[in-house]
Amino acid sequence: MADNQEKDLQKFLKNVDEITSLIQDMNSEDPVLQEKAVLKTEKRLLFTEEDQEGDRCRTTLNKTMISPPQASTKDADEMNSEAFLAFVEKDAKERAKRRRENRVLADALKEKGNEAFVRGDYETAILRYSEGLEKLKDMKVLYTNRAQAYIKLGDYQKALVDCDWALKCDEKCTKAYFHMGKAHLALKNYSVSRESFQKILEINPQLQKQVKDYLNQVDLREKADLQEKEAHELLDSGKDTAVTTKNLLKTLSKPDHNLLFYAGGIEILTEMMKDCTERTLFRTHNGFSIISGNEVIRRCFSTAEEGTMEETVCVCVLRLWQAVCSGNEGNQHQLVMHPDMGRLLPSLVASGVLTIRQHSLALLLQLAQTENGRSLIINHLDLTRLVEALVSFLEFSDKEANSAMGLFTDLALEERFQAWFQASLPGVLPALTGVLKRDPKVTNTSALSQCIAIMGNLSAEAASQRQMSASEEFGDACLGLMARCEEDVDLFREVLYPLLGLMMNLCLRSPFVSEAWAMEVSRRCVCLLNSQDGGILTRAAGVLSRTLSSSPQIVKEALGAGVVKKMIKFLKVGGQNASRYAMKTLAICTNACHEAREEVIRLDKKFSVLLTLLSSEDEILVGNAALCLGNCMEVPQVATSLLKTDIVQVLLKLAGSDAQQTAVQLNAGIALGKLCTAEPRFAAQLRELHGIEILNSTMKYISDS
Repeated sequence: MADNQEKDLQKFLKNVDEITSLIQDMNSEDPVLQEKAVLKTEKRLLFTEEDQEGDRCRTTLNKTMISPPQASTKDADEMNSEAFLAFVEKDAKERAKRRRENRVLADALKEKGNEAFVRGDYETAILRYSEGLEKLKDMKVLYTNRAQAYIKLGDYQKALVDCDWALKCDEKCTKAYFHMGKAHLALKNYSVSRESFQKILEINPQLQKQVKDYLNQVDLREKADLQEKEAHELLDSGKDTAVTTKNLLKTLSKPDHNLLFYAGGIEILTEMMKDCTERTLFRTHNGFSIISGNEVIRRCFSTAEEGTMEETVCVCVLRLWQAVCSGNEGNQHQLVMHPDMGRLLPSLVASGVLTIRQHSLALLLQLAQTENGRSLIINHLDLTRLVEALVSFLEFSDKEANSAMGLFTDLALEERFQAWFQASLPGVLPALTGVLKRDPKVTNTSALSQCIAIMGNLSAEAASQRQMSASEEFGDACLGLMARCEEDVDLFREVLYPLLGLMMNLCLRSPFVSEAWAMEVSRRCVCLLNSQDGGILTRAAGVLSRTLSSSPQIVKEALGAGVVKKMIKFLKVGGQNASRYAMKTLAICTNACHEAREEVIRLDKKFSVLLTLLSSEDEILVGNAALCLGNCMEVPQVATSLLKTDIVQVLLKLAGSDAQQTAVQLNAGIALGKLCTAEPRFAAQLRELHGIEILNSTMKYISDS
């Protein structure tokens, strides 16, 4: 009995110690420790309820064994323990309720902080995030948002502290590592910055591209930092060129000199930019701000005309920028990021003065040689104005037009440019429509074909297809250029080939610009089927395979022009793409017109071509071949000619296959049905092969999927 009392006492004291510890943790300043304490308390309360039930049973039994005073003492102890636990339970519930209320308040404060951040009021944003953290200390998004605001204000140490707290809340918080990397980068802790960004990749490998961009920034900043250090050492050594660079910039910063003075000074400065150190000195002594901020020089950019001194100054500045940016990515970054440069550079590329256009294009070509340079152009220049400026080079018949299209191509291959293009297409579409309205007789055909090829590649995205095909003016421009190129297919083949590729993409969208437009496109494509150029033939067939289905009248005209005969020829000698387009065209024609079925039967003796295609590994080809064959079975007596073939086994195998394209199973099943309807002896073969069961199973699978 004494042993039981001692055990109960020890148990009670242990409970008191554990509960006291939990209460201390719940009152801790560490949100992670606080959260763990709440969870432990809730778990403990569950077990306590079970233990209390067991204790009550034992206490009742003990009342028959011990004296009343002893029982009373023990009951008092248990009541004290139960009361204490009840208090803790009540406290835990109240805390949980307050936590829910505080989360609502914290979320509201977070939104207010975000609104202030968007306005650029970072101090207010920090205040709101801090108020939110007073309500809920373990809300990681408040720490990361506040860290971002601190970074905007240049308070990097406080940002790092917030990132640490966010990681205590969630050790896999990628936003915390991102802001930590940026803060360390600003503090020139390059190795720690790299580690922070690399940690993001360990947590989420799908962010590889973003992490690569961050690491590139670290490399560039570290390299620029080293260059600046070397430049200062050179200046401190008293080397003549370094001192001259500094003095020249100081002289050029003075206002109200004449244009000849500035042009001469800039030319001398350009000649001095021979190595990376000299170029870095230009940056460290605010060269970009001195040149771009000079009002006299700035006026030259907007007032320059052919043969004037303003033109000379502009060209001198552009040559200087080329010199200082050569092999110096730090200078490239500072040039593009300089205020107003986003609009200035595209406007210079579009200048009415030829020399200014040429030198500004040369500068952008230099920047675009590296991935970082292309990113700078895409992220910071006015791309709509730049694209308009680049396509305006098509007015020239010389190498500048090809260079401009080369730059356009390099940019268009970048994912960021493609994303911008889809979002901004309405703004740039008029310029692209203007390209298609050009006369190939008086335009640089190489540059024009390259520009159309870029449009074709960009139109491969569904969003771009929708916008382009929805523009009647754009569609008519395509048709007009197609007509001009058909005047001499051999001469304008270089333009016509990418144009047909662009139109193939446009024809993927339904409805077309108009039925009349589809009719005219089909007519011209049928005419192009007489070409001797394999590439033109293939793409013309591709466009035709996508326009035929828009109208029975188009099919009728195509049949009259001998399209079936040409498609059968394609199937006999063409490559994979040509065969796909030809088979789809035949499937559409035979599906729409009895004359087309008879023509196929006449030209493809014993269906040798179609039966061969049914064994192809190309599922799209097989599906259309099965559809075409099924259509031909509607012609009387045709099915009987296949009695001595294994057509039932072939079609049944396709109908029961696990092809990715369900059109294969469906069209093969339909062809079997038509075959058996037309010739009952095929139905007997089908039953012998248990084909009915296979077909029922296939049809159920197709309907379920």
